[in-house]
Amino acid sequence: MAEIIWGLATSHVPSIGAAMDNGRTSEPYWSPLFDGYAPAREWMAKNTPDVAIVVYNDHANAIDLDVVPTFAIGTADLYPVADEGWGPRPVPPVRGAPALSEHLVEELIDAGFDITICRELEVDHGLTVPMSVYCPDPGAAWPCPVIPVIVNVIQHPQPTAARCYALGKALGQAVRSFPEELQVAVFGTGGMSHQLAGARAGLINEPFDRMFLRAIEVDPVSLTELTREDYVREAGSEGIELIMWLVMRGALDEQIIRVHEAYHVPASNTAAALALFDNRAHS
Repeated sequence: MAEIIWGLATSHVPSIGAAMDNGRTSEPYWSPLFDGYAPAREWMAKNTPDVAIVVYNDHANAIDLDVVPTFAIGTADLYPVADEGWGPRPVPPVRGAPALSEHLVEELIDAGFDITICRELEVDHGLTVPMSVYCPDPGAAWPCPVIPVIVNVIQHPQPTAARCYALGKALGQAVRSFPEELQVAVFGTGGMSHQLAGARAGLINEPFDRMFLRAIEVDPVSLTELTREDYVREAGSEGIELIMWLVMRGALDEQIIRVHEAYHVPASNTAAALALFDNRAHS
């Protein structure tokens, strides 16, 4: 039987990837962020999963904004890196895990989630930056295959926080019902508080972010009670990405161990954070 061994919540700010790609991580602006990643990276390198499930949102690079699925899962063998306007990032293409992907799709649909199937998909910074946070030097290939799980956080109405947490619960059950012995990691990406346009452009709400970082570990249900409007008001129009962390958290057990946490302001006008959880509290 497959098992989920750890969960990672991380921002997917595109400039984080650009800083890595251009060798700027030791510069004064960036070094506090990347120094904060170091303990988590060391731990994850010693606990490499067989498959990573990355919950993220496409930024109108692979999915046309005229047709936006609420939830989608990739089932391909390979996911090319998207060209977001300045060429694809210089990172490897992403290998898929189609057998597990197809199992997850069937189980989630049977559990009442209407999943869009992506048999072809280019992945943008929403997925590749978290993979770089996990593994900064992948060489010719990432350490493990990846299953992309896309959540609409771009166009209203986005799924509710409660629905995302419920999806995570169902996702965890689906992973555990897979008959192969696999060790799986689940990433929840995006956030923290930020707003890129409008009268509140540049908004960062550190008290809300700190509250969220505590609650995602010990009281995730309280975060499901927040409405879309709550998230946008407190965390900004793009801060609603935090609902994707709840998919990750729902997939984990109730009792988890926090391995490492880091919070940094700002990363390109965004509050950036990382929270790593060991899901083997029972062992």
